Amino acid sequence: MGHYDASGIKVLDRAVSIMVTVAHQPRSLTELCEATELPRATAHRLATALEAHRILARTAEGKWTIGPTLTSIGARSKNHLIEAASPTMTALMERTGESVQLYQLTGTSRTCIAALEPSSGLQNTVPIGSRMPLTAGSAAKVFLAYASPDLRENILPQASFDAAALDEVRSRGWADSIGEREVGLSSLSAPITDSAGEFLAVLSLSGVSERLRPSPGELWGAAIVDSARRLSQAL
Repeated sequence: MGHYDASGIKVLDRAVSIMVTVAHQPRSLTELCEATELPRATAHRLATALEAHRILARTAEGKWTIGPTLTSIGARSKNHLIEAASPTMTALMERTGESVQLYQLTGTSRTCIAALEPSSGLQNTVPIGSRMPLTAGSAAKVFLAYASPDLRENILPQASFDAAALDEVRSRGWADSIGEREVGLSSLSAPITDSAGEFLAVLSLSGVSERLRPSPGELWGAAIVDSARRLSQAL
């Protein structure tokens, strides 16, 4: 996390470095200095200033974490994303007859922020708010394919896939998995980006492996890429 010279405005780059670091997990001053490679006095001064603006807050243990200002901005953008995704998710569910989910990155996990279930057939329910690891499943592959190098290096050694699988995701625009996270279940995922091409979220469909033969990607790869593209354009 020591590379904080992206814009050339030193104080801003250092402040952003602190925000990104505590977004992954709450940090004490010592942990913050280690992760950002900032001098102790500088890290303390900037974190305290960000806390005054409620961009950072303190946990019960006194560690810095993301504050209410960023949380409320994040909630507004999340609601906008869910509203924009609703028609695309409905169309994908009706076309495939499978469950459809929308995931966002939450530190070192992914969280389901929206989900639709077909009214009939064997269902694969993912409750909204479910947090899942980034070590298995098609959505995890998409998140790591577009993640920061730090996050990728942190998670890949424990993952059920390797760096070559992530290269494949980037080249074809989707990832699938068969019984990777749960035996008998398969899934297919594609990335959602905003108008500037920034990676925002993952659109997924999932269902019983029997129904998604020969593989989810062969069956619905083109459909999910098309849906993800449409949603990205709507944003």
